[in-house]
Amino acid sequence: MRILVVGGAGYIGSHAVRLLNETDHEVSVYDNLSLGRSQSVSAEQLIVGDLMDTERLESVIRSHRIEAVMHFAAFAAVGESIVDPAKYYQNNVVATLGLLDVMRRCGVKRFVFSSTTATYGQPERIPISEDAPQLPINPYGFSKLVIERALKDYARAYGFAGASLRYFNAAGAAADGTLGEDHKPETHLIPLVLQVALGQRESIHVFGNDYPTPDGTCIRDYIHVEDLATAHLAALERLEEGNVIEVNLGTGVGSSVMEVIEACRKASGHAIPVVQCPRRAGDPARLIADGSLAKKVLNWEPRYTSIDEIVLTAWNWHRTHPEGYSTSRS
Repeated sequence: MRILVVGGAGYIGSHAVRLLNETDHEVSVYDNLSLGRSQSVSAEQLIVGDLMDTERLESVIRSHRIEAVMHFAAFAAVGESIVDPAKYYQNNVVATLGLLDVMRRCGVKRFVFSSTTATYGQPERIPISEDAPQLPINPYGFSKLVIERALKDYARAYGFAGASLRYFNAAGAAADGTLGEDHKPETHLIPLVLQVALGQRESIHVFGNDYPTPDGTCIRDYIHVEDLATAHLAALERLEEGNVIEVNLGTGVGSSVMEVIEACRKASGHAIPVVQCPRRAGDPARLIADGSLAKKVLNWEPRYTSIDEIVLTAWNWHRTHPEGYSTSRS
């Protein structure tokens, strides 16, 4: 299948691109490189362009005879979405609706969308299943929910075949250590902890140690980036005209902040000092997926369910790429 991967030079997108290449799909990567890294995909597949540039998108889709689109080109920092909501509504909503309309004009109706558990807000029941109320508490989560709803409307009105995949905490790196996480600035826990092991920061701040959890720190469901890629491929293969798949992507296993730090200590052999800080507003104590629907609908299960395994792949990437894709060392 001829697939356009929008945002395919980013962290999750680049892993999906690699899997699509390995499974003999014909892949084109469309990315403005504001967050993506050109080194993460082949130069032959990369098309530099902005999601807001609908004329260029239409030209690419027509000239490459695209049959399906995977969409990873979203801003995804919750805190930033609160202080700069316009950025999130323009890119995650307006530009994505523009992409859907370009697809409609070009007769392309298969769409796999990277959504998020932030659409649930602060759920009352754990683990979180897909029938939980979607009540986002920040602009990022709401921007994703808007597109989920639009995709259902497009399926009903125009025969789109879509998948909204609600991620939990993406983590880890390619098993061979050649693809990984390179955000500037970095906001994700595991790479921040590993920066301490690399000597790039003195300690890691832990926000709150008085939550109602076994060790007092927040618990999250960490899903390996390669497992996310396989879920995208499984969703693509199951798209049916006029139907939308909506599933959670997680392991069903929760790891606390302190358990993540301990896994990083084991992987790196570094002590990793901790600085205890007050809670941050809006951090739920637990967020864990009920993954049973993804197993049923996609015939998909994560390979990585141990936080130690996930962190080890991340460490293999970060220790050989201490400055991300810009430099590496053996």
